[in-house]
Amino acid sequence: MELRDIEIFLTLTEELHFGRTAERLHVSQSRVSQSIKQQERRIGGGLFERTSRAVRLTPLGERLRDRLRAGYSEIISGIEEAAATARGQAGTLTVGTMATHYQSVEAALDLFRQRHPQCELRLREILPTDPLGPLRAGSVDIGILWLPIREPDLTVGPVLHREELVLAVAAGHPLASRGSAELEDLGDHPVVYPEGPIPDYVWEAHTPSTTPAGRPVRRGLGTVTLEEAFQAIAGGSVVSPIGSVLHYAPVWRKGGENALVRAFVQVVTKAQQTA
Repeated sequence: MELRDIEIFLTLTEELHFGRTAERLHVSQSRVSQSIKQQERRIGGGLFERTSRAVRLTPLGERLRDRLRAGYSEIISGIEEAAATARGQAGTLTVGTMATHYQSVEAALDLFRQRHPQCELRLREILPTDPLGPLRAGSVDIGILWLPIREPDLTVGPVLHREELVLAVAAGHPLASRGSAELEDLGDHPVVYPEGPIPDYVWEAHTPSTTPAGRPVRRGLGTVTLEEAFQAIAGGSVVSPIGSVLHYAPVWRKGGENALVRAFVQVVTKAQQTA
């Protein structure tokens, strides 16, 4: 029995209608009828009961369906896996995000998993104080980072999402009772600063060194992780912008681009654009 004949048989067991089976498989109805007749002659028994009103499986057809279904699924999975490997779309892809920012693109990540089941998608946390280190070290293949990123060895993909800027302060801080704050307020209070190799221009986009009026923004406590930053802010000695009015985009090593990276960027970008 040819693989196409197995597909026709199993599809007919689901549709129980020759016309719908033909439409689903994009073949003629006569091709479906011919295939079933050939299988019944080869087996030596009827697989379907046909009347003018309905098509039903015979007991013999039911047993054959149950035996073939699992095997057919394994064959198709094997073919798809081999094809994905040949296209370079099988293996492991590690995506780095800052803390829980992966939640902003979670639907896109799920869509990628559905479309590329042969790929194992792993998530790793990237420290805001060292957003480029894991990429360059090869511990992540793609980082979803805030912009701008202007590095000759890295490629920046399309914008995926943005976060609104808020100011994080302690509950008892003088700014806490106000309904809103402005960037100019940073000139009156020390801010958190990163203890890490983050490029100056990247941090400047998040926490400027001067206010819009040109006043210097004083550095307070240095931190490495978001948890440390939150603890410092809760202590009341520093404040910090949280989030960003800037955009987030996938970033990857130019030398590390492959079929999996391209497939990921394509899927998540399209998913976010239609969200």
